[in-house]
Amino acid sequence: MDSSCQALCHTLVSQNGLQPENVDISQSVLYTSIMGLLLVTDKERELQLGNGQVGLRNVGNTCFLNAIVQCLSHTRSLRDYCLMRAFLQDKHSNQEPVLMNEFSKVLSGLWECDGGETTVNPGKFYRVFKESVPYFSGYSQQDAQEFLRFLLDRLHTEINRRPSKRPAVIEIKEPTYTRFRISEEAFAMWQRHLDRDDSKIVDLFSGQLRSSLHCSVCSHYSNTFDVFCDLSLPIPKKNDYGRTVTLRECLDLFSQEEKLDKENSPMCERCNRRTESTKRLTIQRFPRILVIHLNRFTMSRYSISKSTVSVSFPLTGLDLGPFGPVDCGPVLYDLYAVCNHSGTVNMGHYTAACREEEGWCYYNDSCVDAISEEKLQSNQAYVLFYELQSCNITRK
Repeated sequence: MDSSCQALCHTLVSQNGLQPENVDISQSVLYTSIMGLLLVTDKERELQLGNGQVGLRNVGNTCFLNAIVQCLSHTRSLRDYCLMRAFLQDKHSNQEPVLMNEFSKVLSGLWECDGGETTVNPGKFYRVFKESVPYFSGYSQQDAQEFLRFLLDRLHTEINRRPSKRPAVIEIKEPTYTRFRISEEAFAMWQRHLDRDDSKIVDLFSGQLRSSLHCSVCSHYSNTFDVFCDLSLPIPKKNDYGRTVTLRECLDLFSQEEKLDKENSPMCERCNRRTESTKRLTIQRFPRILVIHLNRFTMSRYSISKSTVSVSFPLTGLDLGPFGPVDCGPVLYDLYAVCNHSGTVNMGHYTAACREEEGWCYYNDSCVDAISEEKLQSNQAYVLFYELQSCNITRK
């Protein structure tokens, strides 16, 4: 124990940049730290996992739920967080996290190490979800991306580390068009968001978009910052029959400069009137888990249509650096799950493909089969799940 204390003391000192002679770390602090490390190690040892290749029963037009849950099940950080039930220590509210409990039970069934079950019934989880989000009541077909958004929002609400009610904060307003460094302004807005919304869901899925508005009259730039949990990308229309669109083209279309006339432009902060302007979106802060929604469904006045354009996407090394702050350098992501939609708007079906240690698997409700990387690329890809290549990369 003495040698361990000395080693830990040396580590704590070196990590904090302190001089040994100026440090006074009590024996109780060292003991607590060592016991904490031992407990963490012991918990990690307890987490025995199966191969995760278990299907989900369809309990009545729930293929949308099954596909998204399989993708989230293969989000390793979220999976381990749920299986370790770490949310019980994280959450601020005294209320029972009913939905998170049921979601964790489903994940536990999918990752049982004994391999006894080949199919998990998500019925109770879905019932609890519908009680929380009545919009999904009934047995009609639902949209997988909408379900993902509602699910992450409700899970976040249950495990939010911040109190739900806080005293009002009196803000000191700066002059309207005072110039700040963009990074400082973005960081301040991000911290304001974390003051109210801070959870494992935010840790993993939340990023920050910057919307830049350029006035054509006074050349003033104004910026607004919004938090996102997924990027909804438009799909370019094909000019050539059968041409495949790339994910890079979708990102280019998403971030391209948009011209706004006076009627559709917001008030210029400096001119204090509506002027012709241009608007552009960039990613200010990159999430650890990047969810990309390919917007295949478009709504007209009388109907909804589906795009069947094939979008090719990289399995490794997706670089979002060009769509971030100036000179941010490469920001690389690797694909680990895909939610697919086949069929039409009214008669569709959702499936998932997830990366395993030995390759990719195809999840079609209760059926699980191997799938080649080549077959991942299709005109059915709907929601893509990417993970930041290295957690050590500084998120902008």
